[in-house]
Amino acid sequence: MKMNRRGFIKACGIMTGYAMLGVNMTKEAVAATMDFVGIRQKSVYATDANSKIYKYRKSQDNPMIKKIYDPKSGFLHEGPCGHMSHHLLHTHYVDRSARVKTLKAKGYKFKI
Repeated sequence: MKMNRRGFIKACGIMTGYAMLGVNMTKEAVAATMDFVGIRQKSVYATDANSKIYKYRKSQDNPMIKKIYDPKSGFLHEGPCGHMSHHLLHTHYVDRSARVKTLKAKGYKFKI
């Protein structure tokens, strides 16, 4: 079995944890962590559902969006997947890596 350095350190840490705390205590710690994650997740969803900041939580419920996509008089009357909505609302990827390499070769420095 081949094991890299990171895997070896991780395995040693796990074995040390089991040796120090015991299997039952480790299981309890993991269970407590998962309970905390569940409680946190419920509170985030509850806060989002009861939020007074956003009147419309879903874009498809917004009356202005419904008006834009209205088949009779809407600007994007073709629908959400029509040609005009795709043209106006979607972005396109432009690969600029060659230009960045050229500028770096000329000596420009970028703050990233």
